[in-house]
Amino acid sequence: MSKNSAQNSAQNSALLEIQNQIMWNRLIAIVEEQAQTLIRTAFSTSAREAGDLSAGVFDTQGRMLAQAITGTPGHVNAMAASVGFFLDKYPAKTMSPGDVYFTNDPWLGTGHLHDFTMVTPTFYRGECIGLFASTTHVVDVGGVGFGADGRQVYDEGLYMPILPLAKAGTMDEAILEIVRANVREPVQVVGDLYSLMACNDIGCRRLVEMMDEFDLDQLDELGQYMVEHSHQAMLDEIAKLPKGTYHNSMRVDGYDKPLDLVAALTIADDGIYVDFAGSTGVSNKGINVPITYTQAYASFGVRCLVGSTVPNNAGSLAAVKVTAPEGTILNAPHPCAVAARHITGQMLPDVVMGALHQAMPDKAPAEGTSCLWNPALMGGHGLVPDAEFGDATPFAVGLFHTGGTGARPLKDGLSATAFPSGVRNTPVEINESIAPIIVWRKDYRMDSGGAGEFRGGTGQIMEIASSENAPFAIAAAFDRVHHAPRGREGGLDGFTGRVELTSGEILRNKGTQTIPRGDRLHLEMPGGGGYGNPLKRDAEQVAMDVRNGMVSAAAALEHYGVVLDDQGVVDVPATEKRRALNA
Repeated sequence: MSKNSAQNSAQNSALLEIQNQIMWNRLIAIVEEQAQTLIRTAFSTSAREAGDLSAGVFDTQGRMLAQAITGTPGHVNAMAASVGFFLDKYPAKTMSPGDVYFTNDPWLGTGHLHDFTMVTPTFYRGECIGLFASTTHVVDVGGVGFGADGRQVYDEGLYMPILPLAKAGTMDEAILEIVRANVREPVQVVGDLYSLMACNDIGCRRLVEMMDEFDLDQLDELGQYMVEHSHQAMLDEIAKLPKGTYHNSMRVDGYDKPLDLVAALTIADDGIYVDFAGSTGVSNKGINVPITYTQAYASFGVRCLVGSTVPNNAGSLAAVKVTAPEGTILNAPHPCAVAARHITGQMLPDVVMGALHQAMPDKAPAEGTSCLWNPALMGGHGLVPDAEFGDATPFAVGLFHTGGTGARPLKDGLSATAFPSGVRNTPVEINESIAPIIVWRKDYRMDSGGAGEFRGGTGQIMEIASSENAPFAIAAAFDRVHHAPRGREGGLDGFTGRVELTSGEILRNKGTQTIPRGDRLHLEMPGGGGYGNPLKRDAEQVAMDVRNGMVSAAAALEHYGVVLDDQGVVDVPATEKRRALNA
């Protein structure tokens, strides 16, 4: 090869690399617009306000090429596997323009019946070139409601296998009628199905525009480039870690007895392997986890610390392999009840990061609330046990809220913030506008964040009542009531949660229960664990926490050794003396 030919070849290779990166970024922009379309068109607060959704683009082999930044790991990473199940039943070559497929099968979708996944093929020049998929949590699917009371998945509501919802652009109205007839909020649920279709359609249109702009015939070469580069980038990050097997376990509340989540994490040359052998067996209540949801959150826990800047797609996900023995709570087979699978599955990033902490000191945060604290409230005939409901408005609503996250090695935890799910707190005004409830109180829970050099995020306190002075029910599905989020590196544990009535009665943290007429539901959400020795926390930062209502003056003295005067100013000599005594 001549010198000029070699230079031209190098230049062409560099230009191709640049073009591939531009198209890669374009795909990410497309799926982000896809997700934002879902948010803007959604009928339910779970997507519109909380962002409990996912969106992504896939090649015809079912490999996820790009995901939206907006969304939750439990949906995104589970959906990454779900599209393969769609293609197993309906191969791309059998699809036609205008086809749309959907399911809420917990084992083929994202873990429980409340999540609907929609898949739409994209056609260009007469050929299927890829697929867009999206998932959202709907407000109701019938059955016993969104809680942990079911004993089998059949109790938990409408169960739709992978089916075509539209063929060649024509909706299957019979399927929509079945959905409407089986849910308590048919307008919201069917509206969200249309929103899923709309966001996929936007993705398809934008992809066709991209194909025209870059004069592409197919996505195969770009997809292979994205997958290979992401996979290699993950392997490069893993190569920096000490090889070996690291163990960690966590005990959580369970339904009526504690559960143990046990992990062995192996760092090898060809990837990271997480095995949950030794975890508690399946429950007879709806807190079981299908394996795809376990894989989703366990791999997310790894990605938080390893290769966090590598794009999330089929290539990067392939470097993390997650297994759990069938019959354990983290690989619950059909027909186990799974409606509240999130209160178990969302603990897994903390379990995984606890194992990785042994290989990567000073990287993993302390444990946090982890699972969402979503009061699922209902009212109406037959929904409120042993209570006279009268003529009050029937309703079903889910409120998305949470406690504090664990402190980080160099920063405090986040207060009233959902990690690992990333969903947002639902605004009080929105909930009150769509359901006959009143939120009388919503504020930070003082002292709930574990003390440390970096403080755990604080939980929050909520008080909720009927706006019609009627009894209503809560399908409680909360954890960290009996087992606190643990601190790390000398940090103290966060507070456990509380579920009670303002009249003083203690409620169970799982199961459907009644809030009587005239009483209020009182929730105190957990705080995150602290990180590092509390006596090393900057005294002025402690004083600021006291001024902001995050820490009491008593806790500042007891845990941090900080003495404040009557104006809340640090007494430096007294603080130094106190800390010397406590050291």
